[in-house]
Amino acid sequence: MYYLGIDLGGTNVAAAVVEESGAILGRASLPTPRGVPAARVADTMASAARAAAEDAGVSLEQVESVGIGSPGTIEPQHGLIKYWSNLNFVDVPLTALMEERLHRDIWLENDANAAALGEFAAGAGKGSSSMVAITLGTGVGGGAILNGRLYTGFNYAGMEVGHFVIEHGGRLCTCGRRGCFEAYCSATALIKRTREVMEQTPDSLLWQLAGGLEGVNGRTPFDAAAQGDAAAGKVIDEYVDYLGCGVASLVNIFQPEVICIGGGPSAQGETLMAPVRYILNREDYARNSVHRTRLVRAALGNDAGLIGAALLPLFR
Repeated sequence: MYYLGIDLGGTNVAAAVVEESGAILGRASLPTPRGVPAARVADTMASAARAAAEDAGVSLEQVESVGIGSPGTIEPQHGLIKYWSNLNFVDVPLTALMEERLHRDIWLENDANAAALGEFAAGAGKGSSSMVAITLGTGVGGGAILNGRLYTGFNYAGMEVGHFVIEHGGRLCTCGRRGCFEAYCSATALIKRTREVMEQTPDSLLWQLAGGLEGVNGRTPFDAAAQGDAAAGKVIDEYVDYLGCGVASLVNIFQPEVICIGGGPSAQGETLMAPVRYILNREDYARNSVHRTRLVRAALGNDAGLIGAALLPLFR
């Protein structure tokens, strides 16, 4: 069977035709129109879907269903994007809009949940019974598949993993709470902390590598630490400690077969994963069990959301 996935982003609308195995057969991408009514955005999404089907050499009539991964607050039961600030969407009936244009069954889900599902179905969690995914980006996103089914909470707002607290009374988070996982372990938080340490240590190698505060990115502290810079080493050690704390807490709550980490910082591979795995092995409540959660790096990159959206009907 063929399934079609659409990843609705603030910059681009990506679409792909996907087999049940998760293999992508064809794809397309179009710029996301901004400052226009939702119907215009739906037109672009439909155009991307048709282009992906053409690229795959199949007709839309051969596609079993169309899944959409979207940012924002999603209400899948009624096919609504309740709120998404980037496109100024409020109570947009996206499922109905897309059914009118594609005449297929439409499935709508939060993009982080769709990405987690993609990794479970065809990436880092393939073959497992349960998985928790963490994405380290502008914020910290995540999703969970438990006993082979996507978990979203009774109100579809579950698995906001960026907003459980790991430091009571700590750094102010964008959500209004203090000490959130996101405030310490997002790529944004890593960059902010690197700049703070740079201002405290004017002789740090960080200044040479970044060329100034505005030149800092998620790789900067890792690159400087690899060259023996003490200030950068401090940033990375702190980051790893907080990330390990969050990962161990999630494992202790869910005890999934797999926990995977994606997003920019995960590109460091075992430089990041090995010390986090050490903390997990030390702090996992089930550390003496024969069956242990495997910590791995996400495998699919930007394709995770496309694949997961396409395969939504198989796992919800």
